[in-house]
Amino acid sequence: MTDLPLFPLSSVLYPEGSLSLRIFETRYLDMIRDCARTDSGFGVCLILEGEEVGEPSIPAAVGTLARIVDFHTTDDGLLGIRAQGGERFQVQHTRISENGLIHASVDWLAEDEKQVVPPECALLATILERFHEQVGGEYAQVERDRYDDAAWVGYRLAEALPLQPDERQLILQLNDPIERLVQLMHYLPRFQTP
Repeated sequence: MTDLPLFPLSSVLYPEGSLSLRIFETRYLDMIRDCARTDSGFGVCLILEGEEVGEPSIPAAVGTLARIVDFHTTDDGLLGIRAQGGERFQVQHTRISENGLIHASVDWLAEDEKQVVPPECALLATILERFHEQVGGEYAQVERDRYDDAAWVGYRLAEALPLQPDERQLILQLNDPIERLVQLMHYLPRFQTP
């Protein structure tokens, strides 16, 4: 098991996903400082109970490692960071430090095996590719073969669709990339215009 500081949020971070944060609470400023000094990451978990600010919240049991890739000062003078999602983990135990920071003993979940998007889910890859073409941004120039990778397509589409937090968490918790795509296929009719 690994000891990991947690940053519970009202959103879900997926492997290879991007996360921008404004850091202002002392516990998280200390955590970011420690992560920068040791070149380590922190865990991002969906909040099940509580709020992002104030008292420690209750995090989901499955989260994603976040690695800091950039620091900046926000317009209001706060510390801003951009982090990238890494490996998924399962929380085994948590403890709260004196400053209110949640630490977790975690087990790392297996990385997704490379699987091709099956024909019955090919529509999802097409939708995602068209979305990235229209929106632009960091994924607009990605290699075309990424749209054949079931895990990558599932995570990127879950980021793009207006899913509920518990639906996003379910996608993160599923261990099979094809199961993630099948679940997203179930959600898709909600977002189609008649």
